[in-house]
Amino acid sequence: MPEPVLTIEDLSVVLHRDGLANRVLDTVGFYVAPGEIMAIVGESGSGKSTIGLAVQGLLPREHRPQVRGSIRLAGVEIVGAPADRLRAARRTLVRAIAQDPMSALNPTMTILRQLRESADGNDNDILDWLHRTGLADPERIAAAFPHRLSGGQGQRVLIAMAMMARPKVLIADEPTTALDASTQAQILALLRDLALQQNTAILFIPHDLGVAAAFADRLIVLHGGRLVEIGATDDMIRKPGHPYTAGLLAARFDLTTDRHRPLPTLPATRTPGAVMRQGCNYASRCPIAVDECKAQVPPLQPHRTHPGRVACFRAGQMPPPDRHLSAPWPARSTNGDDIALQLSEIKKRYPAGTGGFRAAQYREVLISVDLSIGRGECVALLGESGAGKSTLLRIAAGLLAPDDGRVFRSDNTPQVVFQDAVSSLTPWLTIEEQVGERLRRSGISARERACRIDETLELVELDGALKSALPAELSVGQCQRAVIARAVAVPPKLLLCDEPISAMDVSLAAAILNLFGHLRRRLDMAMLFVTHELAAARIVADRIAILKDGVIAGDHDPDRLASAASAPQPLRARGGVR
Repeated sequence: MPEPVLTIEDLSVVLHRDGLANRVLDTVGFYVAPGEIMAIVGESGSGKSTIGLAVQGLLPREHRPQVRGSIRLAGVEIVGAPADRLRAARRTLVRAIAQDPMSALNPTMTILRQLRESADGNDNDILDWLHRTGLADPERIAAAFPHRLSGGQGQRVLIAMAMMARPKVLIADEPTTALDASTQAQILALLRDLALQQNTAILFIPHDLGVAAAFADRLIVLHGGRLVEIGATDDMIRKPGHPYTAGLLAARFDLTTDRHRPLPTLPATRTPGAVMRQGCNYASRCPIAVDECKAQVPPLQPHRTHPGRVACFRAGQMPPPDRHLSAPWPARSTNGDDIALQLSEIKKRYPAGTGGFRAAQYREVLISVDLSIGRGECVALLGESGAGKSTLLRIAAGLLAPDDGRVFRSDNTPQVVFQDAVSSLTPWLTIEEQVGERLRRSGISARERACRIDETLELVELDGALKSALPAELSVGQCQRAVIARAVAVPPKLLLCDEPISAMDVSLAAAILNLFGHLRRRLDMAMLFVTHELAAARIVADRIAILKDGVIAGDHDPDRLASAASAPQPLRARGGVR
């Protein structure tokens, strides 16, 4: 057994908000060996990203973090370390791939300049790394400013920036969130090669349990700030020891999931991020909990289910399968002549660069796009990262003018759910203020407005206790729920969604897809659903349009397209600790 490059022992983190101490991690401990890929899975708000920030010594100062325990990074103690030691560790030992590229990149600097500052290497090395991460035109990307990139392109720039430094530990926090399936496979294969060739340990923090299962050597399951299960990936997928792990696995959806009825989800949780003082955090949601579960915190100990460790008094005693199936979705009736959105011969081009490696020129993004959506219909728009999906959605919303073509909307105030939830929320307004913005113009009383805000937050499964929180105090998944609540507080006739579940855990993603299903059927709400995930598109849409090379390359039945799709190849890293 090689010496671990990252060792965490009894890690507890308390953050302060609104004058209250909030314990977000409670006595978490594990190790990661050189060349090993360790994935941390759990619902949004469970503390996954807090672990990544703690390892880097980057916990938010404004929340006055109190950290106990030990974090040893290649023999260097991080907890309590002075600022110069932390800076040295972040420069030579640990690098991170953030989940929000637009917030992580400097908007005033070109990509080339930022990569020059981040790692030693000449311009040819930089272009080579950009190419290795799947960017088809690295010279154009290098000369561009961040706002010229799609979310997926920005994410790949961050990956190149982190990997160029060849760190001992790489923290990959949602590194493939904004990427299409083919690019995601390429990026994960590249991360796997880095782990093997450079003997780099990877702490992988995904929202997609399926990706973690295919990629990681070992899994950590985190719930409410506590580690509830840890073990080899194959063992935990085949025989989960904790009911929560089993629930996460059951909530996954794929190309074969029944799309004609609501998806299964985990029971609703209380306020994420707050660790209970006594008892198991999962007890209130667990179908097999007993009195002991509510009175005592179960220790993490070996169990017969698999060679790993489980924190559960009833480990291995899984609840029986739920034989009750939810009622199928009601049939949708719509008049095909009643159009909610009509895009005709839409054209759009962007400047491709004004210096650096090439002379000024333009890149054709949308050549001639025709797309129509009927009243109450949902059309999913698929395409690779950078294909122009978000550009087309912004044109449909009236936020961007096409160079040519016609746009017709039956609703002059369509609502948009953006891909970058954090940036689309006003940072100085509370969640309650933002959800209530449109309600203030509806003429209802303050009391009724407050009730409507509570009902809307409950509808999107965002705990009412977070009403007074600012966006910076929420996880990415919680911010996305707030964005959706703001959009549907006054239900629109046309909802435009740009990757609305890309940063969500599996159970929350299923809950949001169910929410979209209920809302559009009840209100005859039309939807344009931009995504790179075929499984999600199949679940939510009546039709699937594919955007490729600037045109709509096909209009497909979701089931037929899913059956024709080939299964992805496994990405499991080999050679790590099992």
